[in-house]
Amino acid sequence: MGKYKLVALDMDGTLLNEEKHISAENREAIFAALNAGVTVMMSTGRGVQSASPYVRELGLQTPIVAVNGSEVWKNPDELLHRELMPVATIKELHRIAVENDTWYWAYAVEGIFNKDGWTDAPDDIHWLKFGYYTEDEEKLAAIRRTVDSWGTLEITNSHPCNIELNPLGVSKASGLRRVCDMLGITMDEVIAMGDSFNDLAMIKEAGLGVAMGNAQDGVKAAADVVTVTNEEHGVAKIISEYVLQRSDLPEIGTAGRHAAGTAAAQAPKEY
Repeated sequence: MGKYKLVALDMDGTLLNEEKHISAENREAIFAALNAGVTVMMSTGRGVQSASPYVRELGLQTPIVAVNGSEVWKNPDELLHRELMPVATIKELHRIAVENDTWYWAYAVEGIFNKDGWTDAPDDIHWLKFGYYTEDEEKLAAIRRTVDSWGTLEITNSHPCNIELNPLGVSKASGLRRVCDMLGITMDEVIAMGDSFNDLAMIKEAGLGVAMGNAQDGVKAAADVVTVTNEEHGVAKIISEYVLQRSDLPEIGTAGRHAAGTAAAQAPKEY
């Protein structure tokens, strides 16, 4: 095995193409890395409810960092750590969303809630993350200033038009550190790949931080390497070059594999 023992993959804009499919190239590269003894795992802003169809599609039994680090799973069926958001915080975030007439969503242990399906009993829910989406830049900036002034939240995004909020100190990097401790490896032995600001912490802390060709500019600036886009199988390219140490993409094979993209229709829409 080479220097890198773990590959942590963001999903949307990284592993998944714009149709929310896993390409055959990315799939085969992941299998090749696993066969080489390297752990390949999801590190996503999605909750496990939304990520699990893709995990099942690939047959992964590796750890998962979900909800931007608010949940860390030893494997798809066993929770390692969970960080909840206070109900009072969620209520205030919800009030701000309604007041500003934005789209909003939240992940909880119990499921996904959003503007079209909120809850009348927030005190009974175990909350993990809250998000806003609006194409009104001034409104988004004003909301960000408000929540930033509290000093109690980790503020990121997974798209230029959204804000994602977790408890302060919770990030994909904090989740990966827990995974590394569990596996007995260091962050220097991790490749972390992503495209948005919720990937920034893990990209900065990983031994090799990789920004996708379609990443936001600030993410590219912080990365060690900028690869090709999610439409050009950037995950396969990085695994080939830095894990398999090959200059070519792995040869595509289909024996025993599902057709690419079968999970997309099953995964609930985040926002």
